[in-house]
Amino acid sequence: MARLTADADPARWVPVTDSFGFSGRRARKKAIRMLLAQANAAMGAQPRSGGGFAAWAMSQAAPALMRKAAGRVLVWVWKAEPELMVVMAQVQQLTPQLRTARAMMPIEYDDTESFRGTYLGVGEKLVMPTPPTRDGGTTPPPFATYTWDTGSHLVTVTATGGDRERFGTVVPAVDELARALRLVDDLSVGESGASGPALRLDPA
Repeated sequence: MARLTADADPARWVPVTDSFGFSGRRARKKAIRMLLAQANAAMGAQPRSGGGFAAWAMSQAAPALMRKAAGRVLVWVWKAEPELMVVMAQVQQLTPQLRTARAMMPIEYDDTESFRGTYLGVGEKLVMPTPPTRDGGTTPPPFATYTWDTGSHLVTVTATGGDRERFGTVVPAVDELARALRLVDDLSVGESGASGPALRLDPA
């Protein structure tokens, strides 16, 4: 099963995956509160007093959900200010449906530039500090995406910002994190099949 790993700088990033410590919970709560506020704004809803509890509950569940994803999804938040940046990396098997969905993305997603990862090779990068306004009149939060097509899998990194004015100041650190991503796989060896020893390979 293909999964992701990365050497994220602990001075800059707090990992959500397997992060059960007190400081990790605080960072997750702040980041999730930012994402919930953005989701409410996108739907035209007013902030509710229960938002703090919702962020706390989601912050408690997030590490277990990330662990269940078994390396297919990794998430980090900006350590100095968790509300400023949340980064999610994901690996998906490339299916015809996924290729079709990518081909039908809005035209603004065509404005990409080449981006070289240390282990994944050349992919694409798209930075949208001011995304187009939606039909309902709301402006999406700033984001950056990084994409690699390995032929069998699609690796994506999505960075979502909470402050449009300062979003660009953190993008170089996101570049560094994206470059550190590796795609690994476990294959069974020997005659015992699935129950045999595992050989970890790096297809990149």
